[in-house]
Formats: sequence, structure tokens, C-alpha cells
Amino acid sequence: MFRSHPRIVTAATASLLVVGLSACGGTTKDSASSSGGGSQASAAADPNAKIEEGLKIAYLPKQLNNPYSDVETSGGKVAVGELKGEYKLVGPNDASASSQVSYINTLIQQQQNVIVVAANDPNAVCPSLNQARQAGIKVVSFDSDASKDCRDAFINQATTQGIGESLTKMANELAGGEGEIAILSATPNATNQNAWIEVMKTELAKPENSKLKLVKTVYGNDDDQKSFQEAQGLLQSYPNLKVIVSPTTVGIAAASRYVSSSNYKGKVQITGLGLPNQMREYVKDATVKKFALWNPADIGYLAAYAGAALASGQITGAQGQKFTAGKLGEYTIGADGEIVLGPPTEFTAENIDQFNF
Repeated sequence: MFRSHPRIVTAATASLLVVGLSACGGTTKDSASSSGGGSQASAAADPNAKIEEGLKIAYLPKQLNNPYSDVETSGGKVAVGELKGEYKLVGPNDASASSQVSYINTLIQQQQNVIVVAANDPNAVCPSLNQARQAGIKVVSFDSDASKDCRDAFINQATTQGIGESLTKMANELAGGEGEIAILSATPNATNQNAWIEVMKTELAKPENSKLKLVKTVYGNDDDQKSFQEAQGLLQSYPNLKVIVSPTTVGIAAASRYVSSSNYKGKVQITGLGLPNQMREYVKDATVKKFALWNPADIGYLAAYAGAALASGQITGAQGQKFTAGKLGEYTIGADGEIVLGPPTEFTAENIDQFNF
């Protein structure tokens, strides 16, 4: 389903988004209620309020030194600069469920104005995030949602339904309409991954996809080596496998690297969500025919503007409120405080050189 989304920016500005699906909902459920973001969304908003300068905006991605997260937070850094705020980046080196809690507690002590977080687990971070909110800090989740009861707004890449449909469509096309497929996901608790996979399972039950068989879902924990090993294990366990679908940039790159130098090249297709710069060599050598993604930098960029609008009182996270996000234009907040970046883009050998991120 489409929700309000911004103008799609041209490729020249590196803001084209990923596959022409419905706008996105990475970690939320499509059965969202009509309420706003968190419990603080009932406060009055002043759409004419001026954005405050000097806001302290801290980013807490799933993990540091993750290529996808690095691109996301780079967009946040640009936006915080435009907003004349103070940018901070902290985070764990692993994507475990509880690894972000200590960082949230420290950010509370530092009296940040906004915490932008990509939750490794939707519930594990909630007690600390609610402590932050009680201290007057605005909480924006991005990419991977926290529970809606412990954040003020959620920046989603595209709708959950749209991403799941796109992943299934690409798998069907690459498998020739029938055969075994497998999923290489991030962590077992990753809210966005699990939501997309659930949509895929629903799509696979439809008549047009009924000849596809999902044989296994494995988890690489967004770790390159483990993802590489999981891809290897899938191909050894399922010799008739036709497609590995990896809805994580770490997983799709690791699986592609394995297949590109193995006897499976040309026999097994890899698809999912990936970064064009990371996937270019595998597209060029014909290991990968197609994959999809939005511009991650725009997610981080949009999160900063949403956080600043919250901290300045322009919005509270309630459905229907509007704010302007710099170069991306005007956004309207959807149900449960969800703000959808826009539709993703499908990358192939024909268009991949038009993108640089």
C-alpha cells in the first residue's frame, strides 16, 4: 500500500529510491492503528515553530562499520549540518539484541535532544528509550523500528508489503517461476527482516508463486563471514536451490562473493537488498542479475529533519502532521508515527552505473 511519500529525487542527486513498489514499511505492521507515534504524540504541535539551532542529534545504528549503516548515518550527518546542530555517532560492533542499551543510557546522561536509533530488537531497547523520552529527548527510529510505544516517529524505507512483494517477484523471475529458494536474513530478532519475510511467505502462497518452494531461512547476523558461511551451507544442503534471497546488504554481498568464485555461478541466482557500489562487481561479472534498494543516505537524512521537527515542537508524531525535510521536500506522518521515505529501485546491469552509494 502507498502512504504519503516525498518527491522522488533524480539519480544525479543520488536520491532515487528502490524498486517501484508501494511506499515502504520495513518494521511496522500494516495493521497500524490510527494513533500517532508514542504516548507523547498527544501534545499540541505548532507547525509554524522555527527549527531550533544547536540541537544535539545522536545516531545509534544497529552496528558500526556496517557499510549500509555507514551510508545511512552519513546522510544524517549532512542533514544535522544543514540544521546547524551537533551530530554524534555511537554504536556497538555487533548487532545483538541488547548491545544498544548502554549507548542509550549514555546518551541520556549527555542530554542529547534527539536519539535516532535502528533497533536490533524492537523490545530490548524500549525501557531505555522510554527513559530518554521521560528526560525530554525525542526518539526517532529508522530503518529497523523499535516498539511504537517507545519512540516518537519511525522513518521507514518503503512499506513492508511493498518490499516483501518485490523480493518475491525478483525470486520468481530469477527462478523461472518454479523451484527451491532460500532466505539469508540478518538477525533472528531484526524487525524489518522478519516483517519482510512474513510478507514473502504470504506471497509465496499465492497461485502465481505456488511453484516456488522456500526450503530454509538462515541468519548471518549481519556479519560478513557468518553470512558467507551460511550461503555456503545452503548450497551444500540444497543442491537444487535456484535462488538465495538476502534482504540485508551484508548478506547479499557475502552470498554473491561466495557464488562468484564457486561452481554455482550461473546455476544459483542471488537477489535481495544491496548497495549498488558493493554489488557492482557481481552484477558486472553476471553473478547477480537484479537486486533492489532505496538510497540509505536519505533515510538518515530524513530522520534528522524529523527529529529536529519533533524537538522544536513543529510535530509530535501524530498521524496527518506535515513537516519539510530539506532537499527531500514535504512529508506527511502516517499511522503510528510512520514516515515513509518512498519507493525503492531495482538495479540491473543496464542501470547500476547511474548510482553511486
